Amino acid sequence: MPAPVQRAVGGPTGTYVIPPGIHKIRHVIIVMQENRSFDSYFGTYPGADGIPMSHGVPTVCATDPMTGKCDKPYHDTSDINGGGPHGHVNAVADEAHGRMNGFIREMRLAPKCNDPVDPACLVTTSVVPDVMGYHNQREIPNYWAYARNFVLDDHMFEPVSSWSEPDHLYMVSAWSARCANTSPSSCVGNITGPYGVTLFNDAVDKELTTGKTEIDLAWTDLTWLLDRYHVSWRYYVQSGHQPDCANDSVLTCKAVNQSYQTAGIWNPLPLFVDVHQDHQVQDVQPLSSYFAAARAGALPAVSWVTPSRADSEHPPSSVHQGQAYVTAVINAAMKSPDWSSTAIFLSWDDWGGFYDQVMPPKVDLNGYGLRVPSLVISPYARHGYIDHQTLSSDAYLKFVEDDFLGGARLNPKTDGRPDPRPDVREDVPQLGNFVADFNFAQAPRPPLLLPTNPPSDSPDLPAYFRTAPACVGCTALPPRG
Repeated sequence: MPAPVQRAVGGPTGTYVIPPGIHKIRHVIIVMQENRSFDSYFGTYPGADGIPMSHGVPTVCATDPMTGKCDKPYHDTSDINGGGPHGHVNAVADEAHGRMNGFIREMRLAPKCNDPVDPACLVTTSVVPDVMGYHNQREIPNYWAYARNFVLDDHMFEPVSSWSEPDHLYMVSAWSARCANTSPSSCVGNITGPYGVTLFNDAVDKELTTGKTEIDLAWTDLTWLLDRYHVSWRYYVQSGHQPDCANDSVLTCKAVNQSYQTAGIWNPLPLFVDVHQDHQVQDVQPLSSYFAAARAGALPAVSWVTPSRADSEHPPSSVHQGQAYVTAVINAAMKSPDWSSTAIFLSWDDWGGFYDQVMPPKVDLNGYGLRVPSLVISPYARHGYIDHQTLSSDAYLKFVEDDFLGGARLNPKTDGRPDPRPDVREDVPQLGNFVADFNFAQAPRPPLLLPTNPPSDSPDLPAYFRTAPACVGCTALPPRG
């Protein structure tokens, strides 16, 4: 086992010792779902910093400009939700200078839509928009079971005050920028969606027909360091449609195809210049390869797992179906010979317009954004622990860097590929450390295999789910547990 590593991380963070027990984790799996706030999934979880209540009745509310009422959060049993707009301007408006009461207003002001299956398109003034709704263990029993048996992080924030595109860029690189050319020095920070709707879609279309995209993400991502340290990685993509619109301010849009061979918002690594320089584009693989690797005990050191629209939980996708997909992904890891050395980090990329009562802390010009659910699942995870540290997806990078890279950082001064990022996000003083969610001295805990389609009280849950496979579009699945 490697000896403890003491590393000066610079600035206010000083020095700290990387615990030697972290190296018991030889496989990190980051599962990123879509568009749920912490309060929308865990706002009533016992002991968590959830929805303020008195005698079971919420004491907070958000103003509806069309009725003049201030509507309280409510228990939403629907399996299909509408949510609200979730771009940078919407995040700022939802936060309302710390009042956290702009959610209904932003939903009312969103562009109109005509989708008969999207609740957001059907809301009238007599209906409280479901951005104020919350689910509990009756709709998402597996997620609550993971929280009861492993770790729930109740101060996990999206890394930037924005939407899926910059969030996924931060997830793999701790920055979001727009670059003028293939030189890292040409990049300028941008968190609103650095390449815009038209450019991104045109680039994807061109890539599908010519194999060449015109978008070059020239700054440095984590795989640059992983390659330098000879650490294996895979980015697994489920085929289907992209989970969200490329325009974050609208509620519905035309479906866009997604696969591991299609670069885009939810599959950004093929757009990074350094991934091509390292000849690692082939490490972006289909979801079926994840299940095969898990079954064979051949998981890489670092995995990202991203869903298609149907399994993403992005409104108006089914909550129950998304939970089934995530459970299948987690069960596969738990059944794997690699389980005893695995850590699974499960989160949701942004808040999706749903209510949350915690004002995000300000760490720099770019973040953090609104609070999202977060779970840590591992044989070494604490049991039933609620972590109150301030966290973001930057902490995933920090954990990987401390575990596999000796504490190296995406730091322009040290990583050998300088770019003009404004700070080292893994080392901002507000950021907590996921090692607090583990007890590396405990005996490895056995798997907690859950049914992929547990009962739900959702009245609109289709009968299809009573007999459905573990997840739509998943192939090479291990037997259901």
